[in-house]
Amino acid sequence: MKVVLFCGGRGTRMRSDLPGGDIPKPMQLVGPRPLLWHVMRYYAHFGHRDFVLCLGYGAQHIKNYFLNYQETASNDFVLRNGRVDLLSTDISDWSISLVDTGVDSPIGERLRRVRPYLEGDEIFLANYADVLTDAPLSEIIERFRAADAGASMMVVPPSNTFHCVDVGEDGRVGSITPVSEMPLWVNGGFFVLRQEVFDHIPVNGDLVADGCAELAKRGRLLAYPHRGYWRPSDTVNQRLELDQAWARGDRPWALWEHE
Repeated sequence: MKVVLFCGGRGTRMRSDLPGGDIPKPMQLVGPRPLLWHVMRYYAHFGHRDFVLCLGYGAQHIKNYFLNYQETASNDFVLRNGRVDLLSTDISDWSISLVDTGVDSPIGERLRRVRPYLEGDEIFLANYADVLTDAPLSEIIERFRAADAGASMMVVPPSNTFHCVDVGEDGRVGSITPVSEMPLWVNGGFFVLRQEVFDHIPVNGDLVADGCAELAKRGRLLAYPHRGYWRPSDTVNQRLELDQAWARGDRPWALWEHE
């Protein structure tokens, strides 16, 4: 099953004065590899190794990374007589289509522009390429197939630290509840889509606000609630937290390490 990854956003909340601050968000490092690689390894773990990368801002960084991919950065190897013999490999069985979808294109338009690369695929996967999870992808897909829906969106509890305050008419507070414990769900960024979604995304439209919203009106949008591990990487601090977690061996998203 093909995997469409949206890699073209500017990632302004990720930009900083740190070295590499102009690198696109998917190429920010978590351990020895960029965030994009971790997302791709997650999909490859479940057998989905045919990727379509929607490029935009910082496209050349991503192109150069894969054109000059160094297997030795994350694989053991034997160096003998000047020759490198890999003991394992990451991407030798991957197919990666790198498609320029415009610097300022919204997500829906990026998806529209790679539609020719999805011909013949009634069902495909899509992701923002900036979130890590341990969600059971095979189960998500099977539930989607069984429901005969037009699209599936993984939803997760809100991850921010705000508190919801219940205020009475007299101004007295009745309760204070962390927003993560409220009966609320937010878009988790992992999609299973049918070709049908293209019928509802206009030129320069959005995948969620246009495509998914219209499918929801028609009863064709399925949600997959996930309360397990889910971490975004929208800011410098969030990326640093993931990098530190990798360094200490706390990697719930790295399902491939347990194959």
